[in-house]
Amino acid sequence: MKKVIVLGSTGSIGRQTLEVAAHLPEEIHVTALVAGSNVELLAEQVRRFRPALVAVADKERWRELKELLSGEKVTIMAGEEGVLAATEAEGDLVLAAIVGIAGLKPVLAAVRRGKDVALANKEALVTAGHLVQAEARRRGVKIMPVDSEHSAIFQSLHAGRPAEIKRLLLTASGGPFRTWPKKALQRVTAKEALQHPNWRMGAKITVDSATLMNKGLEVIEARWLFDVELKKIEVLVHPESIVHSLVEFVDGAVVAQLGLPDMRLPIQYALTYPERLPAPWPRLDLTGRTLTFEAPDTDRFPCLALARAAAQKGGTYPTVLNGANEVAVEEFLKGRLSFLGIPALVEKVLAGHTPVPEPDLEAVLAADAWARSKARALIREGVVGA
Repeated sequence: MKKVIVLGSTGSIGRQTLEVAAHLPEEIHVTALVAGSNVELLAEQVRRFRPALVAVADKERWRELKELLSGEKVTIMAGEEGVLAATEAEGDLVLAAIVGIAGLKPVLAAVRRGKDVALANKEALVTAGHLVQAEARRRGVKIMPVDSEHSAIFQSLHAGRPAEIKRLLLTASGGPFRTWPKKALQRVTAKEALQHPNWRMGAKITVDSATLMNKGLEVIEARWLFDVELKKIEVLVHPESIVHSLVEFVDGAVVAQLGLPDMRLPIQYALTYPERLPAPWPRLDLTGRTLTFEAPDTDRFPCLALARAAAQKGGTYPTVLNGANEVAVEEFLKGRLSFLGIPALVEKVLAGHTPVPEPDLEAVLAADAWARSKARALIREGVVGA
């Protein structure tokens, strides 16, 4: 039986992870749960899965969680201390699904404690891939992708050796505005941006999918996950979201992983790797389906190009890209920034950054804080606005 710690258990990935765990009770035992602030759902999860430890990141909700779990035999913690303590719980694998750079410290903590990581938090590698992977090598830890695209590449790479890779092709749905003219993007609302055509995800990643920033972050993540040069990583728009990504090898063979747009499949593969176990999820039927592909449009969706440029510059640029984008998405969802203001704000923050070439964790966190402060200042000053 594999003992699993779930970080971000009340989010979209966390809830689906627990669906997988419920389906495989003989193979997966949940030993610790961590959530942000949704103590009602967290308490339900504790009662169902009986972990030894539970933590809520929002310290103000700790007392409420304690009351909800009155009588339960579980250690209850709160704040960053509680989140990091969860990585010390008994476990073979940490499912890391905390959104944003908030997930970086817990991922590093899990790796340093010698635990394998099923990674759904792309920001950990976007902002500090060099630190996370160096630590993973030092500790002999496996980092397995949970994102559908990276899981597809991970699975496809079994067909060849690293030296035989020609290209990694990350697929993107193109989001809800794939066919919209640029002029129409000026009036996009948050409600429209949250209507993803294929996937049901959290608000932040859904907006990132609409701007194609999510794909830019995935390019950076793939560079660290698979130790592949950026020039060998490309993006292909695939509106049907059936081909989750592809690998082209030097002999011209292209290997892909296909499936319905359902995150439970890559989650289960990460949890049970290297085994494949039966699953009850709906199956793909290709009969009558048309699969289409096109190049991404970086004129209408400049976030993808901004991400690639930040990755090429390296150092703290990817951290600043990510921090500025997190603020931009937050402001867009609150109606204080336009849809096209998201890439405009990120670009301005990047332009004002003085990079640190080889940052340690302190420098990474400082660059993140600077990016957020700069982004908010630009909005306040009206340099970039609604």
